[in-house]
Amino acid sequence: MILNWIPLWAMAAPAEGQEAQQSPVFIFGWLAIMIVIFYFILIRPQQRKEKERQALLSQVKSGDRVLFGGGIIGTVTNVKDNVFTIKIADKVKVDVTRGAVTQVLNKGEMEAE
Repeated sequence: MILNWIPLWAMAAPAEGQEAQQSPVFIFGWLAIMIVIFYFILIRPQQRKEKERQALLSQVKSGDRVLFGGGIIGTVTNVKDNVFTIKIADKVKVDVTRGAVTQVLNKGEMEAE
């Protein structure tokens, strides 16, 4: 078995009077790299997802079936600026904001029984 051997003097702390200092350019370079990685892994995909959701909500029209965050499924009967009137049962209509809609369902998805 081959062991990776690191000399003990390589792991030792610097002697007194000698301090290991990093260049400020090196530190800011790593900081910039971390910010770029953070942006591409977390922020950019979230922004893209939100744009898709906003486009989906802007295309909602009367007759569409929608799903809400609480799990309620209903049919849009009236579309106003920021409010939808939703029919969730016979003779039951509810006004909800656009932000409450999480998904627009296709014709065959989650049909009411």
